[in-house]
Amino acid sequence: MFRARTSRTLLTVLGMSIGIGAILFLVSLGYGLQKTLLERITTSDSLLTLDISEAKSGIVSLDSEMVQKFQAMPGVEDVSPAFQVTTQGHLENLSADLVAIGSKPSFLKLGGYTASKGVLLSDNDPNGIIISSAVAQVFGKNVDEMIGKEMSFSFYVPKVVIEKNSNNALEDDSQTQNDFERVDSDVKYKIVGVIDGEDNIAYLNMSSMNNLNINKYGQVKVKARSNGEMTVIRDNVLEYGLLVSSLSDTVDQANQIFKVVQIILMLFGIIALVVSAIGMFNTMTITLLERTEEIGIMKSIGASDMSISVMFFMESAIMGFLGGCAGVTIGWLGGIGFNTAINLIATRFGGQAVSLFYSPTWFVISILVFSAIVGFFTGLVPAHRASKIDPLDALRYK
Repeated sequence: MFRARTSRTLLTVLGMSIGIGAILFLVSLGYGLQKTLLERITTSDSLLTLDISEAKSGIVSLDSEMVQKFQAMPGVEDVSPAFQVTTQGHLENLSADLVAIGSKPSFLKLGGYTASKGVLLSDNDPNGIIISSAVAQVFGKNVDEMIGKEMSFSFYVPKVVIEKNSNNALEDDSQTQNDFERVDSDVKYKIVGVIDGEDNIAYLNMSSMNNLNINKYGQVKVKARSNGEMTVIRDNVLEYGLLVSSLSDTVDQANQIFKVVQIILMLFGIIALVVSAIGMFNTMTITLLERTEEIGIMKSIGASDMSISVMFFMESAIMGFLGGCAGVTIGWLGGIGFNTAINLIATRFGGQAVSLFYSPTWFVISILVFSAIVGFFTGLVPAHRASKIDPLDALRYK
């Protein structure tokens, strides 16, 4: 049949390949978007990290004593506190209002941050700092120019002012107000890295800010050794009356959303595959009519019903498998072309090139097997009809 009806066979295989290619293209787009998004917001460390903050009531404080309690909990691998201070950054002859976050070097790593330029904070360089890309824009420079520059800071540290009355007696707590004390740092900080961000933030090593005497933290990141231990640690922290969240919760929700998206995209591809399968069924039916006399001759010289059925099954399965192979190629090339076009447009307008398509190996293999199965079942009815043809009727068929 492949030799005698080459054009029709190739068109049938092409129809099947378009359906398979549509499935691969659309589902790979879903997997690619999921992979790209999660790679940008997560790391392996951040998935095992809990973000701890104070409740609005403020009954329990995140201070050094509480941090020590976290470190003593079973299953805790690392604890990284951080505090936030309003500051004025000085670069060359320019100054700008910024937010300084003092933390341990592991804070950024546990938060899933990656440096777009340079490196992250390190214990070996206590005076190295990380800035957001927005800070570079504030000083009128690009991120490449900021690497290696030195900055100094003037910190505005909150303090509690307790006023005394005329009798030198302390007033009640209602007369206690918050004030800020300016602390000019003599330390020359060197910019070692830049992270993407729209807020004017500078990350400093906590060890270089000891002179500020800050003992209260805005956030603490606690890394667990495993997922099971992370659940136990979460329960223990909640018992203290603190707020706990984790990036893994967000990732789980995102994965659920992407599963729905992938199913919807796959349904669109399956519609194209159904149309292709109908075309293949039509081809096999026409083939049966054209080869009725041939089948009668085969039966008259001893061919069994099973042999006739197997012949049709094999032809339809081979066409389905070839359609799958061609479909994988079409879907893969289509994804490359679409991704290249999108990246050209993105980079032209100042964006970053990303990979929008990802095809797991198991998914590609499943598509090939699935295409062969679809082809096999497409030939089921024609094969059954062919095996039941009476040899005498078949020989008289014109």
